[in-house]
Amino acid sequence: MRFPLLKNRSNVILIAVLLFLNAVPIAAGTVRLLGLHILTPENARFVTSPVATVLHIVGSSIFGLVGIGQFVDTFRRRRPTWHRRAGWVLAVSGLVSALSGLWMTSFFPRVEGDSDMLDALRFVFGVAMVSCLILGLYTAAKKRDFLRHSAWMMRGYAIGMGAGTQVVLFVPWVLIVAPPNPIARAMLLGAGWVVNLAIAEWWISRGRGRQRQRVVGTRKGIPN
Repeated sequence: MRFPLLKNRSNVILIAVLLFLNAVPIAAGTVRLLGLHILTPENARFVTSPVATVLHIVGSSIFGLVGIGQFVDTFRRRRPTWHRRAGWVLAVSGLVSALSGLWMTSFFPRVEGDSDMLDALRFVFGVAMVSCLILGLYTAAKKRDFLRHSAWMMRGYAIGMGAGTQVVLFVPWVLIVAPPNPIARAMLLGAGWVVNLAIAEWWISRGRGRQRQRVVGTRKGIPN
């Protein structure tokens, strides 16, 4: 069996990073789902609102895994039909994840360590994720502007992957510094979303640069 995607080093790195960012949230979500039938002080808020919990975990997991194939250029070019069909799965699962997350932020009891600042950040990035996915669908379906479509979807995906990056930032802080107070906790979790968006913007600008180079090269090849 051949794996052409793994011949490109950048593809290997990208897939490995995205799998890692998905691993911890999916594992934690699976444990949460398996424990919904048991009421404890730690999971009481999830047990009392199981529908929102299930929607958020399942939606986030599908969104994260499907997105891996969507954002590898080689795979998109080789499987255009899959890209279009999976794009709808990605958009729907992402909207389910974001909207259920907003609902949970609004109605779930606050746990120790959360704060108004963290709730505000969750609202801001939750709304931003919904907006990015809707704009991604709109630019593809109505405007047929696939460059902007890709950019908006990538921003939405970056926000959705915030949970994985938050773990990467949060755990070293706890081990090296100390358990964070509510303000530090909010800033650490917020940094996860900001870091992902910064990387997404760099990736988008990199793609636009390549597109401009192709356009310039094409123009130079046209005789006057």
